[in-house]
Amino acid sequence: MITYRCENCNIDTKYSECEVCGQRTKVMSKIYWCHHCNIPIYTGICGLCGQEGSYLTTDLRPVFPEERLLVEITLGKPFAFKNDSVWNGTGNTYFVNGKKIKFVISNLKNIDDNEIRIEYQELSKENSYATFDETIARFIKANEVRFNEITTEAKSYIKNIASGLDLSDMFVSFSGGKDSTVVSDLVIKALGNPKILHIFGDTTLEFPETMEYVKNFKASHRETPVLSSRNKDKNFNDLCQIVGPPSRVMRWCCTVFKTGSITRKIESLFKNKKNIITFYGIRRSESTSRSKYERESDSPKITKQKVIAPIIDWFDFDVWLYILSEKVDFNSAYRLGYARVGCWCCPNNSIWSEYLSKVHMPEQFFNFRSILVDFARNIGKPDAEEYVDSGNWKARQGGNGLDIANKSIISFTPCATEENSFNYELQKPISEELYELFKPFGYLNYELGNKRLGEVYVLSKSGTVKLKLQGRIGTSTLKVTIIDHRIARATSMKTAEEKIKCQLTKYQMCMSCMACPSICKHDAITIRENEEKQVIYKINTEKCVRCGECVGHFNGGCYMRKVLAVKRG
Repeated sequence: MITYRCENCNIDTKYSECEVCGQRTKVMSKIYWCHHCNIPIYTGICGLCGQEGSYLTTDLRPVFPEERLLVEITLGKPFAFKNDSVWNGTGNTYFVNGKKIKFVISNLKNIDDNEIRIEYQELSKENSYATFDETIARFIKANEVRFNEITTEAKSYIKNIASGLDLSDMFVSFSGGKDSTVVSDLVIKALGNPKILHIFGDTTLEFPETMEYVKNFKASHRETPVLSSRNKDKNFNDLCQIVGPPSRVMRWCCTVFKTGSITRKIESLFKNKKNIITFYGIRRSESTSRSKYERESDSPKITKQKVIAPIIDWFDFDVWLYILSEKVDFNSAYRLGYARVGCWCCPNNSIWSEYLSKVHMPEQFFNFRSILVDFARNIGKPDAEEYVDSGNWKARQGGNGLDIANKSIISFTPCATEENSFNYELQKPISEELYELFKPFGYLNYELGNKRLGEVYVLSKSGTVKLKLQGRIGTSTLKVTIIDHRIARATSMKTAEEKIKCQLTKYQMCMSCMACPSICKHDAITIRENEEKQVIYKINTEKCVRCGECVGHFNGGCYMRKVLAVKRG
């Protein structure tokens, strides 16, 4: 049975909400070691031999022979654990036959990866799965009760969620990782129908093993439609040069290469659907931020989505128990030792993951390192290589040193002759596209204004004039006059002026990151690039309800503005 703990009341419970205070509880786990069977067990008593085990750690995953061999070579002891039961626990701790071994991850930076790679390739021919397979067979048998418990509950939950719904109302979010692999298998088996749609979010930064796995999945699941969503308009390496590489606090890559492209795919597939169900492989034990996720929730990033997380309270132990028990095919990157297989160059990757990439995919690794070093030099870092190799690039914040960061600056002066008027100096010539960004404020009217002066009015639905825009096409000076004084009274003139700056920021900075369309609940915003790579931002007048969500959702109106914010003065 899954155990939860209320940290507020300091009590254990079997519910995800405390019966005493009502606050969310934290899912708990304890992994034990059966010394007789030489395997990890979920409960204190081994389900195979009946003997009592000793506490080992809070979570655990199997170490496949490929990873085991690399660990042995790194320690200078090839095949030292070939006949042993090897596992990896919380904190990237290695256990051999239930005992922790000394393996200092921080030392990996000082190891010659080229020598390790050569030795690994030579010894791989002698590597064997014999002991591993025997160990896993005992592991499965000993934890059968745990497997039945979590599997039965998850399938029942999925059935209840899908009850009364059509397959056209749902899909599986498929990343090619272990968690989405398990969710896919559970959903197909629970529904008794392999024809549920899978959407694979190809970030263009996937492991080679991930792409191979997705290819194999399609081949072995002929009845399961698998569609890919991919941002074909953007190149990751090019964007790194423009806005800088993503960091732990500014992972713009997720918005540009994942959320945005998935949003477009969902819009094209579910045009006439008000709400759709998405089965995700999210788990609370993965990180502190995800520990607060609900099992059912509205997507915080993509409209129309109701996110369902069937295995949200599972641990790594459970995920691997399911995969190995059901003999589900999985991404071979896990055999190499990767604990997670998202983007291979993610700034959240650990030292161990980077070490694995040096050994197994050196060309990609050192190409990205070169990009990082060039970036560091461009922004004036005195020792660019040390900045990169120490991992300091992962903590980068803002756009200091980047030319494009200057486009986030919107300068203006109040008009001396006209009340509530502001003169803006833009860094991009005025075009028809500029007026699209004023549609959230009202309805555009080109007839009332003086065309020679480039006047365009923004009206309310009843026809009241709200704003007057004045700026000739091709020039860079825009005059905005707030005519409807109710705007000033309702929100304050400063707030109204800030909203205008939000839209002008979008106009100057838009890189088609797709953040705006993803937060519009009415599918009113479309963004594309023309043949000249110019961004075309359109707001559908019929769909837009003038809620203003696209104006104020992001800091300064634009997601990229937050990414490129700089310290001034």
